[in-house]
Amino acid sequence: QVQLVESGGGLVQAGGSLRLSCAASGRVITMNTMGWYRQAQGKQRELVAQITSSSTTNYADSVKGRFTISRDNAKNTVYLQMNSLKPKDTAVYYCNAKFRAFWTTAEEKWGQGIQVTVSS
Repeated sequence: QVQLVESGGGLVQAGGSLRLSCAASGRVITMNTMGWYRQAQGKQRELVAQITSSSTTNYADSVKGRFTISRDNAKNTVYLQMNSLKPKDTAVYYCNAKFRAFWTTAEEKWGQGIQVTVSS
């Protein structure tokens, strides 16, 4: 069974930085697009950033210039470097991965979510 393990969340002051990591374990044949989503209290889940297997990236307008997504294909791991954090960035962040496994050509998994809190 493929699982996504997230780490790196926590509490920081406005203007600070955090680096989120998400490692996929299990029988992944080919890792495709990986990304980060977030959901603030009382709001719907939204895309933060995503990165394809060829390293094409896409960011939400609200995080452009502040966040950077990257990946380590050898480790099936995706990272999100978050700089100049703002209170509005406070949310539960979810890792997402699309991949091929032995039983399917198109599988998708979500992490359990990790809390990021930015104080004023």
